[in-house]
Amino acid sequence: MTRTAGRRVPLAAAPRAATYWACKAARTRAAVYAACLGMAMLAGGCASQGSGKAELVTASDQTSAQKRAEIRMQLAVGYFQQGQYTVALDEVKLALAADPDMAEGYGMRALIYMTMGERELAEDNFQRALKLAPRNPDISNNYGSFLCGIGREAEAFKYFDAALANPAYQSPASANNNAGACALKRKDYDTAEKYLLQALKSAPDVAVTNAGLARIYFERRDYARAGFFITRLSKVARMDGLSADILWLAIRVQHHLGDSAAEAAWATQLRRHHAGSPEYAAYQRGAFDE
Repeated sequence: MTRTAGRRVPLAAAPRAATYWACKAARTRAAVYAACLGMAMLAGGCASQGSGKAELVTASDQTSAQKRAEIRMQLAVGYFQQGQYTVALDEVKLALAADPDMAEGYGMRALIYMTMGERELAEDNFQRALKLAPRNPDISNNYGSFLCGIGREAEAFKYFDAALANPAYQSPASANNNAGACALKRKDYDTAEKYLLQALKSAPDVAVTNAGLARIYFERRDYARAGFFITRLSKVARMDGLSADILWLAIRVQHHLGDSAAEAAWATQLRRHHAGSPEYAAYQRGAFDE
């Protein structure tokens, strides 16, 4: 059976596009730890009892070494959030020295290496994590994101789907958004729509979900539906947190809908936050259909 971390830690209520990015964006160490590593109890985690029946693992089942490892992991996540990757790696090393079978430790180290651009080391650690905890949905989701990011999109969906198949997964919108973004990368709009609509059901106010759906309908020239999701996006997103690409999408949607006031408002945001971007240059030359 797969050993999991003992106590429940709530995941962020509104995860971002990837568990990885939720990890980077979370405001507290506890939230980061949950977003990165999925410390929620997984089905299959159990402790042996005198009756011979399996019981769910709880904090009281942890050894002192496992508790020390968890403290080191919390420190590692804090350093990772601050961009201190070498220090974070040291803390993970100490966590794994205390508990060599801690799947979350390898998953955290994979995320650090992924951020540092160390692809081979990241993949090795993802695979070690999944070997120890093959049913951990957060590790599966993160590995899917990694695979999609390095151009292995076809493989990535296996891991997104594995995460979503786990009934104990507390953050399905994260895997659905990641899978949707991966499908969008391949311009597979039907698949992207399927995953993003599933994400919308469980977490309707996530910016990347609404932006992704707006992009799908824009590419299909269904400007009315695209506009619906752009309007939703304007209500749930911070303008300074939106990429130039998303702001440019919003401008083009409103341009095709003939709403010059909304178009100008989005253009103001693009100029304010991304004045030097290729998207703003495209807006200035009126390249709405390029």
